[in-house]
Amino acid sequence: MKRLFVFGFLFFAYLLVGAQTNVSNMNWHWKDYQKDTVHGISLRQAYQYLASVNNKPTPIIVAVMDGGVDTSHYELKNKLWTNTKEIPNNGIDDDKNGYIDDIHGWNFLGGRDGQNIDKAADEKSRIYHRFKSQFENITDINELKTDIQKNQYLVWKETEKEIEFTDEDAANLQYIKMALNALQKLSKSIIKEINDTNFTIQTLEPFQPLGRSTLDAKLAYLRTAQIIGIEKETPYTDVINDLKEYIEGKEKSAKAISTPPENIRASIIKDNYESLADKFYGNNDITGPGAKHGTHVAGLVASIPDSNWNVNKLYPPIQIMGVRVVPNGDEYDKDVALGIRYAVDNGAKIINMSFGKSFSPEQIWVDSAIRYAASKDVLIIHAAGNEFYDLDVKPVYPNPYSQTLKDTATNVLTVAASSDFFINGTLLTDFSNFGPSIVDVLAPGEKIYSTVPGANNHGFLQGTSMAAPIVSHIAALIRSYYPSLSALEVKKIIKQSVWEPNDPDFSYDIPQKEDTKSLLEVASAGGIVNAAKAIQIANIFNNQKSVNKIKNKSKH
Repeated sequence: MKRLFVFGFLFFAYLLVGAQTNVSNMNWHWKDYQKDTVHGISLRQAYQYLASVNNKPTPIIVAVMDGGVDTSHYELKNKLWTNTKEIPNNGIDDDKNGYIDDIHGWNFLGGRDGQNIDKAADEKSRIYHRFKSQFENITDINELKTDIQKNQYLVWKETEKEIEFTDEDAANLQYIKMALNALQKLSKSIIKEINDTNFTIQTLEPFQPLGRSTLDAKLAYLRTAQIIGIEKETPYTDVINDLKEYIEGKEKSAKAISTPPENIRASIIKDNYESLADKFYGNNDITGPGAKHGTHVAGLVASIPDSNWNVNKLYPPIQIMGVRVVPNGDEYDKDVALGIRYAVDNGAKIINMSFGKSFSPEQIWVDSAIRYAASKDVLIIHAAGNEFYDLDVKPVYPNPYSQTLKDTATNVLTVAASSDFFINGTLLTDFSNFGPSIVDVLAPGEKIYSTVPGANNHGFLQGTSMAAPIVSHIAALIRSYYPSLSALEVKKIIKQSVWEPNDPDFSYDIPQKEDTKSLLEVASAGGIVNAAKAIQIANIFNNQKSVNKIKNKSKH
């Protein structure tokens, strides 16, 4: 579940909207429905309530398992978790946890020599070529002797179907190539007059060119941008880079069925992937080569309020632990499993996981790590995904249900993405996965503003990847101000406190889809998370817990 970009009729990863923005849209996800008529999470009201209860916050560590976090960002660098048992950059494993100089977290996608994996193959390609020679001549599953082989064969057949590059895929790829070529040519005339090499549609629309050729270029650029669905706030360089990245990925997909993916892991990480016991690999570079997604997620976990809220004394001491496990491509199960265990063993009480994939060959490793986190009272908040799948029918991994263990992890909170009427005329998005057997709650996930790499850069992204860390901030608020509440209690509180429509069966339109859904069809709680209500309920839970504790003491 890497970045999704939406270009017109194509839907292929998380939408990058850029660093410039309409101020009225900034931080809409913090707003309150009663006060602003916007379906945000009522964050300011949550802080106002905290001021009234006069509790003191305690430090809370939130692990951001992602593609990297920019540790130099102005708003994040002072909120990083610091391993005080480790002496920085001395090349010694001072705390003897197996990871040398893990000051702010760990990078499971790196080599000891400082190299990093940037791009990796998708899991279906890895599985297809891993088992191709073993299964390509099998005509009847009964030819296989063991249940393990039969299960592997069934998964392999699924990848064989999905790895196919269709005529429609080829046509879409050609269309995007033509669009890229056109935008690059048109921009040359535009940049000469507008005097801005990183213009946006927002700045281009009111611009009045002097020459006829530039006017024609402007109009053609705007038409092309509209057809492929570029957002008005997207800087030109981001448009071009994202189109190039999409083309590169699709060209690899076209070759995937005939060409095995390069085993870059063997040349960079050099671990024994088949052995979970070989776990002390990687390096301490938690930023890595592609930290945009993870930096955006980290900013949402921190959720730094406006200064005019006057909440400096109320802001919870959130410490962000960077755990790099997600390359540009599908994550490896081993890295995810070990990343979870690393986070738990080093004090994280909340783990944000804004990633996922359709195949998980070593699912049991991740399942076991999730249940290890449960045993240590750690809440995992997971993004539902952005393929518009019904997760009750088609699973995405990591998944709270374990096919091997035949049980469901209770410490996982799965988050779908909501929107608002001022953005797209409805509460739902056309990308978020859904399914109340798996998905617990909705949270804002469309056009979300947060930190991006650079000294003090910010921008918009969208996806369930953004919805999950918004919930992680609420969970961090609760666990910081009410540390006696368990992970399961926090999950229960968040689900109980959602904003619900007056008519729970009311169906909302889904943009660009001939479909409608009620919130109950999307998530089991049937509503959008609300920080203010969650804090109020947490306070009640906490007080009742204290009363029960006193009663139990008096009995003895």
